[in-house]
Amino acid sequence: MTNHIVDKSLLITGAGNGFGRLTAERAAALGGRVTCVDVDALAAEATATAIRAQGGSAIAVAADVRQAEQMRAAVDQAAEAFGSIDVLVNNAGIMPLAFLADHELALEAWHRCIDINFKGVINGTVAAYDRMMAQGRGHIVNLSSIFGNHPVVGGAVYGATKAAVDHFSHAVRQEARGKIKVTVIKPTGVIATGLAASVVNKAAGVGIVGHNAGAYGEAVRRFMAGTAQPDEADPDNIAYASLDAGYIADAIIHAINQPWGVLLSDITVRASGDYYIL
Repeated sequence: MTNHIVDKSLLITGAGNGFGRLTAERAAALGGRVTCVDVDALAAEATATAIRAQGGSAIAVAADVRQAEQMRAAVDQAAEAFGSIDVLVNNAGIMPLAFLADHELALEAWHRCIDINFKGVINGTVAAYDRMMAQGRGHIVNLSSIFGNHPVVGGAVYGATKAAVDHFSHAVRQEARGKIKVTVIKPTGVIATGLAASVVNKAAGVGIVGHNAGAYGEAVRRFMAGTAQPDEADPDNIAYASLDAGYIADAIIHAINQPWGVLLSDITVRASGDYYIL
C-alpha cells in the first residue's frame, strides 16, 4: 500500500499513553512528523523521546484539551515545528461509568468527562480548523465509542459524550466538505488502555454487555489471572474476545493512510468474539 502518512504533520492528543501513544509511534514509523500532546508533560515527552530514539520525528507539548487557548498554542507549535497541521487526532478521553444513583461520587467525574470527551474535541477542532481550511486540506480523526451507539444503563454520561462526538464530527464533515476530512473511530471495550482507571462503579459496565454479563465477568477474571483460554486470546481465532489496543491504533493509522480524496468516515473495531452488545 502506498504510504500516505510520510511527511505529514500529525497532532495527537492523549499521546502519553493508550491509543494515543500507540498511534503516535505507528505514525512516526511511517515517516509522519508527530506532535505528542498530553496534559501530563512527562508522558508526552516520554512518547516523543521514544519516537526519536527509533529515528522518528516528534515533539512533545503539554496541553489540557479542556482549555481552548492551550489547544491553539499546541497547534501553533506543531505548525511551527513541521510547517503545517495535516492531521488532528482528538484521542484524549476518560470513561467514568456509573449509575445515576452514584451521582454523589460521580458528578465531578461526569463534568470532567464532558469537558474532556466532548468539549476537548471541539477545542481541538477549532484550534486546527482555520489552518486546515487555509491550507486547503486537512484530516480530523475523532475517537468515539460503541457506547455512543445507543443509551445503556451505567453509561448515561459517557455514552452521551460519545454520541455528541459522532453528531459533531459529521456536521463538521458537511461544513468543511472538500477541504477537511473527518473520521470517527469507535473502539469496542479494550481492557489494557488505562480507561478503566476512570470508571467510578465497575458494576456500571453491565449495560454494555447485557445478557452476556455472566460470561463476560468470567472471561475478565480469566484474563486478569492469566488463565485465558487459548482461542479467546488468539487474534487468529474467530473466538478472539479481548481486543488488543494495538488494533485500534492500526485502524486510526489505516484511516489516515489514505489518499487525500478518500475518506473512511466511520470505523468500528471489535474482537470477533467480544461480549459487547452495542
